[in-house]
Formats: sequence, structure tokens, C-alpha cells
Amino acid sequence: MAAAAPVYREITTAGVVLGVLQGVILTASFVYIGLKLGFGLSGSSVAAIMGFALLRGVGRGVLKIPGAGSIVENNINQTIASGINTASSGVVFTFPALLLLGMEGQFNVWTIIAAGVAGSFMGIVVIIPLRKQLIEIERLRFPSGVAVATILKSPGAGSEKAILLGVGFAFALVLTLSTSGSIGLIPETLSIGNWIMEAAGMEPVGAMGLALGGTALSLSMANFGAGLLSGKGGLPFALGGMLAWWVIGPFVVGQGWAPEASGEELVGAVYGSMLRPVGIGILIGGAFAGVVAAFPALRGAIKSLQSAAKLAKQGGGTSEELSPTVLVVGLIGSFIALFAVTYVEGMMGGGELTIGTVVIVAIAATLWLGLAGLIVAQATGATDISPLSGLALIAITLMLGLTGGHVILAVTIGVAVCIATGQCGDMMHDLKTGHLIGGVPRKQQLVQFAVAWIGPAIAIGVTLLLWKGGPGGMNGFGPESPACAERLPGCLPAPQAEVLQQMITGVLEGDAPVDKYVAGAAIGGLGVLVGLAMYLPFEITLGYGIGCLTAMGIERVKGYRYIGNVVVPLAAGLIIGEALTNLTLTMIKLIGGGA
Repeated sequence: MAAAAPVYREITTAGVVLGVLQGVILTASFVYIGLKLGFGLSGSSVAAIMGFALLRGVGRGVLKIPGAGSIVENNINQTIASGINTASSGVVFTFPALLLLGMEGQFNVWTIIAAGVAGSFMGIVVIIPLRKQLIEIERLRFPSGVAVATILKSPGAGSEKAILLGVGFAFALVLTLSTSGSIGLIPETLSIGNWIMEAAGMEPVGAMGLALGGTALSLSMANFGAGLLSGKGGLPFALGGMLAWWVIGPFVVGQGWAPEASGEELVGAVYGSMLRPVGIGILIGGAFAGVVAAFPALRGAIKSLQSAAKLAKQGGGTSEELSPTVLVVGLIGSFIALFAVTYVEGMMGGGELTIGTVVIVAIAATLWLGLAGLIVAQATGATDISPLSGLALIAITLMLGLTGGHVILAVTIGVAVCIATGQCGDMMHDLKTGHLIGGVPRKQQLVQFAVAWIGPAIAIGVTLLLWKGGPGGMNGFGPESPACAERLPGCLPAPQAEVLQQMITGVLEGDAPVDKYVAGAAIGGLGVLVGLAMYLPFEITLGYGIGCLTAMGIERVKGYRYIGNVVVPLAAGLIIGEALTNLTLTMIKLIGGGA
């Protein structure tokens, strides 16, 4: 008689609890990263590494639980963690714009959280009928999903990876405390260019004065760690900073287009009046260019949806996945949620919206959520690129027009759209990972539904915490905040939210620097990363670029496997260490009445 096939642990209490804990920590950490660097990071690989260390290393090795830490159990852990964390980008790209616009206290935070939760659920719903078609029939690539599956298939050295993550965390903790405003043992920013000019006896004037005066290096381990994780893919970001400060800026000064100034005054003038507006233009142009580039994927997505519906009608589905009818229920639920959000915000804003307008806004928002989800599902499968910010910009512009300039409602819908599109991309990658390692789709979908409400609340809460008392020892974030204006430790420029704030202000007042926006948008094909690099202070970009080059050098010498085994956990520790240390310092300051 043949032995029964082993039953692998998949949905377990340990896997779910670990996934939630990791999701909360990663969300808080990546909100900080998003406010600092302007883009999000995936937490799937970090969650998978820690899953092997704890589920397998502790559960099976220490507690002797039979089968603990199986590949499919760890897949549930990383699915939950990334499903929660994906809300961080959606919130950071949109919600802070209300704070930068001076609207603190004018919005209902619970309404915005409700919109974010509706978007999070909608992002999962859109994907359910597309899974079989895109993954099993069309076999789209989904590179991030494949990368995580590779980690899950290599469970060895889990404890060593956890130790490396702890080492990175400890190092970032010590360095962050040493550079914090309350301790300040060493400066966070090294003025490399100024030191060179002083040593050479040069005057900080002209093109060379700008090129050297703007060259500084932030000792932020989060910058460096993010560069390590990105590797070659992040090079456009680093090169954009070099282009801005070593080519475009000096050219502007050499042509006499910059104000008469020297030293830090010259650097500030060129950055504020030239580089930052052009960077915003490139960001806007790059965001819309990304959406335009992704629109051809919409045709393929609609065909895939039609094929999936036909397959379901013919009984081609299986008990291993949720029914495609969930899409219909989800669309109805999304409309009801967005109708309620629109109604509440419309009434709180003075009652200027009619019931007809509320219905129109809810319908338009629901349709755009679904459309954006289809675009992202196909685009991420083919290229791993998700045009979150561009889709959110379009949604907010549309809502401003439909509501007659109701900013709070427009941004609230933007939060829902951005979170939904992020959730679409994450869900598809998770399902691709599950497909490659033998997970059950239905179980992944169910656990993601169960935790979809957590991420938006955590991300919005952390954003408000950093606004109340940021790591620089000053309230607020953004380029005009004291910490960034004075180049203090812990500056959080919030670039994506600043772009949105500038766009909203320009739409409402018509006084935006259109010439620079147009110039930037005209070269928006350079990409969002280049725009971010031109927008951000060079000390942030340079630290990130050094991380990218370091990862590339290590990969060249030691190989790709070494990157996954050593560099990824170490870099994750650096990022989480700095983020959580600064969040803790902020909470201590606020509890002590320092706000």
C-alpha cells in the first residue's frame, strides 16, 4: 500500500501572525522611505527571508514543530506582509499633499482611511478573474513574483540571513542616533564639495562653485540600503542627480540665468528656482508617459478579462480559486464605499455637492479603479512597472473637474486609486509566486482579503506621526519644512506628494511655473526616477547612487546568489533600522510634549 502524500502546512496561525507583524513594520518603514526618496519598495523578499528564519529556524529547529516553515506556509507569510505593506506607496504618493496644502484639521482622517481600505479591497477583486488567464494561459513574466519564488525555493541559510538583517538594523540604529538632532555626535550630511573648495582655496562662485557646493553626502543608511536593494535598476536615479548638479545647474549658472549669489545662497537659489521645478515637470511628464505607455496593455487586459469570463462560464475554473463573480460583488461594494466617502466629504465640505454629483463621482471613481487595475495587471506582468503616481494624478485631476475643485475629496479618491493599483500589482506578483511554488490561489486571495484593511490605517497614521514631529526635530515635511530648508538631519522632502500639491495649486490658482513644468514634461521620457533625482537634494541622491554601484560591484564579483543571501537582508536591516529609530524618536518627542 502506497504511503499517503505529505500534507504541507500552508495557512497557519504562526504564518498569519508573522505576516501581519512584518506587514505593519514594513509599512511604517516604507512610509518613511517614501517620504524621503519618493518611491516605494517591495517587502516580499524581506518577509520571505524572515519567514524562513522564524517559521523554519525557530518553529522547526527550536520548537520541533513537524513541517513548520514549509515553502507554502512562508508564501502565505510573505503574501500577507506585502499585501499590508503595499498601501505605503499609495498613501505616501497622495495623502501628504493635503498636509502640504495646509489642510490639516480640515479633513476627516477616518473617511480617508475608509477610501484607502475600499481601494485595497478593490485591487484584490480586480485580479481574481484574471489570475488563470494571465498566469497560467498567457504566462506573463511578473519578474518580482519570480524573484520571490526563487528565494522561497532556497530555504537554506535562513538564520544567517536573519542575523545579517539584525546587523544592518543595529548599525543603522547606532548611526541614526549619532546623527540625530538630540545627540548629534556626527553630522548626517558631509559637505564634500565645500571641503574641496576650502582645501583648494577656491571661491564658491560660478558654475564650479555650484557643482561643488551642491555636492554633499547624506550618511542616511536608508538611502544606501535602498540603493543596495535596487542595484542597476536604480542607476537612473543616481545619474539624474549627477545630471542636475554637475551638468544642468552649472550650465544655467554659466549662461547667467541664475540669480547673482555665491555659496549656499547660490545652491539654494538654483535648486529652488530651477532644478526643483524642472524635476517636478519631469515627474509629471514621466508619470503621464508611464500611463500612456501602459495603455496598450489595457487592450490585452480586456481581452484577458473576456477570456477569463468565457472560461468561467464553460466551467474552466477550479475549487482552488475564488469565483470570478467576486468581481461583480466587489464592484458593487466599491461603488457603495466610494459613494459613502463622496457623500460624507461633500457634506463636510460645506454641502456644495448635489446628490447627482455624488453619484457621478462614485461611478467615475469606481470605473477608474477598475480600469487602472486592469492596466496595472497587464503592465506589471509584462514589464514589472506599475504607473501608480500617473494613474493617481489622472484620477485627482478628473475629480477636481467633477467636483468643482473639491481638493479634499479629489485627494481622497486619489488615495483609493493609488492603493488599489498598488494592490493589483502586488496581488498578481504574489499569485505568480504561489503558482511557481505550488501554493493554492484561493488561500492566498483569502488571506489578502483578511488583512487588506490594515495597511491604509498604518500608513496614514505613520504619515501623520511624521508630520506632527519629524525626525529632523521639526514639525512637518516637504521641501519648505525647516528640516529640509536648513538641510538638517532627517529631512523628508516628500517629493511625490509635493508634485501633487504643486499640480493642485496650479490647477486651482493658475500660477504654476508652467514653462519649467513643460520643459520637464517634454523630457518626461527620461523617467520618473530622473525627475525625482533632480527634485531631491543631491546628498540624498548621491548616497542612494553609491548603494546602487556597491550592489553592482558585489554582484559582478560574488554573483547574483550572494546578493540574495547577503546583500538583501543586510540592506533591509539598514532601511528598517533607520526608519524605526526615527519613528521611535518622533513618538518619544511627542509623548514628552516636544511637538
